[in-house]
Amino acid sequence: MSERSAIILLSGGLDSSTVLAEATRAGRRCHALSFRYGQRHEHEIKAASAIARHFEVREHTVLDIDLAAFGGSALTDEISVPKDALEDEGIPVTYVPARNTIFLSFALAYAEVREAREIWLGVNAIDYSGYPDCRPEYIAAFEAMANLATRDGVEGRGVSILTPLSRLDKTGIVNRAFELGVPLEHTHSCYDPVESGASCGRCDACLLRARGFDGANRTDPAP
Repeated sequence: MSERSAIILLSGGLDSSTVLAEATRAGRRCHALSFRYGQRHEHEIKAASAIARHFEVREHTVLDIDLAAFGGSALTDEISVPKDALEDEGIPVTYVPARNTIFLSFALAYAEVREAREIWLGVNAIDYSGYPDCRPEYIAAFEAMANLATRDGVEGRGVSILTPLSRLDKTGIVNRAFELGVPLEHTHSCYDPVESGASCGRCDACLLRARGFDGANRTDPAP
């Protein structure tokens, strides 16, 4: 199979790192894209850089966009990150308004310039925090819009958005990460880590990650 270019949205967490591993296994020429978007800490950017180096991506771009200028989320504003219980109802305060739409828009522009026909990302519709921009119908709608709004789409070279983890629960994702050789010790999922970068173990992201490792009967190697 000829090598195809792909843009990988890489946060440095469990899911996006597993997606990069999937794309690498599929023989894609990977261009990783990460964002410094005004989030609470830099640890996930460091994790993304380590993961990108491990999988020897062709290019790792980190863009600065200031969503903290808008606020409205516990990840970008002076709002406490909920701890010790997964929020079962409604959209949690860790939702960043329109974040995936913003990230995918940048990825779409990057794809057109790099002549990539695929954008891969690690959204999940089973074990997730209830974010509206993680649902399959959202991804399908964005793909349709993307192919109306770009030169490549109009000229018949449209982009596909691939979400290989969308139907896996966290246990399935953990098992797949081990199968693909993801260096999980370098991944970072926590919303509110301590100063050293170690995960708090209590936020939604940590609790979901712990659920996955427990279900897989494996030990999480990340601090």
